[in-house]
Amino acid sequence: MAKEELMTLEGEINEVLPDGRFGVTLDNGHQIIAYTAGKMRRYRIRSVAGDRVHVEMTPYDLTKGRIVFRERTAGQGPGGPRKRGFRR
Repeated sequence: MAKEELMTLEGEINEVLPDGRFGVTLDNGHQIIAYTAGKMRRYRIRSVAGDRVHVEMTPYDLTKGRIVFRERTAGQGPGGPRKRGFRR
């Protein structure tokens, strides 16, 4: 069991910062710095400015968070055909 409960809030990415960090504006108007969660990095889920995201935050530091989910946007289908790997 965790020591503290994490808060999950929704927001929108408004800027892309170096080192996989993002400036996120939460629905309540607060600005935070968030980084991409490990599973999102593992499965190469890309985030760009304007994406709606879910952010987990600890009650101890309300200026930082972790992006755990990127919502699908209307009109955005699956990616194009996959590139073929190297064949001999």
